[in-house]
Amino acid sequence: MASSRPSTLRAHQNGNGNSRAPDTVTFIRTKVLLTGLRRCGKTSIYEVLFNGMEPKQTFYIETTTKLQKHHYECVATVIPLEVWDCPWNTSPETLGTSLAEFSALIFVIDIQDMYQTPIAKLLEYVVAAAAENPELDIEVFVHKSEALPEDLKYEHFRHIQTRVLEELYDAEYDHIPLSFHLTSVFDHTLHEAFSRVLHKLVDSLPYLEDLMNVYCANSQSSKAFLFDVHSRLYVATDSSPVDGATHSLCCDYLQMLNNFGSLYRHVLSLPPLVTSDICPRSITASPPRSRKPYLPASPLNDSPASSTKALSTNSRGSQPKAPSVPLPPPEVRQSKELFYPSASTSLSATSSGTTLTYHLVTPALALLSVVPTAIYETRRGLLEYNVVYLREGVQEIYEVEREARVDTANGR
Repeated sequence: MASSRPSTLRAHQNGNGNSRAPDTVTFIRTKVLLTGLRRCGKTSIYEVLFNGMEPKQTFYIETTTKLQKHHYECVATVIPLEVWDCPWNTSPETLGTSLAEFSALIFVIDIQDMYQTPIAKLLEYVVAAAAENPELDIEVFVHKSEALPEDLKYEHFRHIQTRVLEELYDAEYDHIPLSFHLTSVFDHTLHEAFSRVLHKLVDSLPYLEDLMNVYCANSQSSKAFLFDVHSRLYVATDSSPVDGATHSLCCDYLQMLNNFGSLYRHVLSLPPLVTSDICPRSITASPPRSRKPYLPASPLNDSPASSTKALSTNSRGSQPKAPSVPLPPPEVRQSKELFYPSASTSLSATSSGTTLTYHLVTPALALLSVVPTAIYETRRGLLEYNVVYLREGVQEIYEVEREARVDTANGR
């Protein structure tokens, strides 16, 4: 991996990079250079992936006029990123730093543009990368594919790819590997393309893939993804081929859970109920007349008579204050940090179909897998058992990755 400049990050952050604690640590970020011509969609790519912008809102994004450094820095994610969004007139000479600082370069080409100018610009970066950082991963996003019909966009994509390779061959730089991706913010092709870029940047990817393969074998899952919850990029998957329909299904399911997840909160994450200032009739329902109400025993006298007297109205007719609910012990209140929600949905009305499962692995990573419905219904306990071991393995890999980045930043 190419070297990156150390920076100071918050030690505890949520999925979208917002800080939750004042502690700081020195981290190494993986730098990604995002460049291309004017109005090709560079800023839209970042906003849709990492800031959750709706694709239809990207029409109102202004043209980037100066270099923007975006930090996607969540300590629960395997790889913290620093994305450089460059103006259209940025060249390797005016970038202000060497390409050796970056781990990946993403060059965006509008599929409807004339090809000569962007290809010439791309060739400049290839020549500079060959001199400064031969190991740089160069990715070409042929973007805005939604503007063309299905058959025509693939024809344009192949034409652009052929023209770029021919230009590299004529310039004698055909030994530099380039990867091409057909992308759009209006479907999940952008998420899949950027996920494949991330796979080349994660040093621990082989170990994550081994964990996913073991999980799929033991749970009889046909496909499993380890998603970054906020950006919906999959950090790792098992060795079976990625099907576009399955990937899109998992992305849609994860998006639905993100949209509605804030409506559901774990009971231990709720503030404790202090009922001393709340009227009892606001927290208790009137029991049916045919059923004798349950009256808790008084702490001073266990007799029903004393309990009834304690809950009855006083001589002035006012309601007494309800007894205070004691706070749970500290170890119970802290256990909410260990809460890992899960969800599932059936993709077929019959038991012979498949079920899509969701399990949170870390505060920012989630496991989504496709499991036969019969296996999920009859061996759910075994499935959860396998998830626990996968979660422990991913967390250990993350800790090693984090320590390595901290040690590198501190020069150890």
